[in-house]
Amino acid sequence: MSVIKLQEAAPLPVTPEDVYAAEIAIQDAVVRTPLNHSKTLSAITGAECYLKFEIFQFTAAYKERGALNRLLSLPSSTKGVIAASAGNHAQGISYHAGRLGIPATIVMPEGTPFNKVKRTEELGARVVLTGADFELATQAAYDMADAEQLTYVHPFDDTLVMAGQGTVGLEMLEDEPDLDTLVVPIGGGGLISGIATIAKHMKPGIRIVGVQTEAFPAMKERVDGSQLKGDNISIAEGIAVNKPGERTQTVVEALVDEIVTVSERQIERAIVTIMEIEKVIVEGAGAISLAAVMQYPHLFKGHKVGMVLSGGNIDSRMLASAIMRGMARDGRLARLRITMMDQPGALATVTDIVAKIGTNILEMRHHREFGAISLKQTEMELVIEAKDQEHAQALVNALEDAGFKVDYALTV
Repeated sequence: MSVIKLQEAAPLPVTPEDVYAAEIAIQDAVVRTPLNHSKTLSAITGAECYLKFEIFQFTAAYKERGALNRLLSLPSSTKGVIAASAGNHAQGISYHAGRLGIPATIVMPEGTPFNKVKRTEELGARVVLTGADFELATQAAYDMADAEQLTYVHPFDDTLVMAGQGTVGLEMLEDEPDLDTLVVPIGGGGLISGIATIAKHMKPGIRIVGVQTEAFPAMKERVDGSQLKGDNISIAEGIAVNKPGERTQTVVEALVDEIVTVSERQIERAIVTIMEIEKVIVEGAGAISLAAVMQYPHLFKGHKVGMVLSGGNIDSRMLASAIMRGMARDGRLARLRITMMDQPGALATVTDIVAKIGTNILEMRHHREFGAISLKQTEMELVIEAKDQEHAQALVNALEDAGFKVDYALTV
């Protein structure tokens, strides 16, 4: 009789012990951020929503945890560190390297916004702008590491970085042991690898759901073989990764229960929702966990869900645009094109109706020379603010009852 020997699973690159060790190593230098229950978001989504506020770190992102854990492992003879990043990893490395007296170099792609360059420099790092995209900047960083004998710190595919990020999940389950689902952003996979490692150890039955933007679904494609072909245009810049890590993929395949993708519009909506309800600002990657719960309510209804607000570093113009577009989607902003007779009093009649309905004019354009209308008619465009779609529709109805022709559309 032959004996079949079962092959043992290969050990994963990061262990629960690594995460516990990271917690001790970094606890005096990073913020133990709060995990708060949101009654309003729970009512909206049908899930019991708990938010982990990593935006309250000094650099407004969880990346500090992994960066510091890696820096603390370096020997005293280290000449310096180098990383390729245009975002939160750059700031995490710069801040903690500066604290520890370690020279830091950050390589950013050419064209990186000035505010990101300035912020990183203010934290004490040398910034090198090179490469047309992130992949070329990364290769340049590796080349500089070899030439200058610097230690390269990978943003996600590093065991110590993954372990440091895992302390987010450790704190979540220490603060709220009854969580049954964790919803975690995925870019390169460092955050979810660390969280899944410790969460499955502390609570084996917990469900881990990863979230990617439809624009950058690389980890999902690798893990389940799907071919989603994202367009690589995303507001979630912190997880805009086309090449996830090899180590992180191993952990995701072993421990993550499901990966979902969400639309860019849903991410925008989540940013505005968090701002209006929780009174805090998050970046696209920081809002994507809530975006998933909002887009797929059937997956989370009735569950006790922990979500990571992973970062709050969003460009001011992008935030302003998200707010305005969100108001438009809710019907609080609308564009009206009104056709009227070109005669005295017509314009005054329109503005009088707007005032009676209680809406507010934000923009107004009056056209005589342009538009395919009669010479006896004129056209006016209004951008108005209303309480909601019903309020805006009430204005349209009142204008039409007064004899005006109205084309009504949301501004986006």
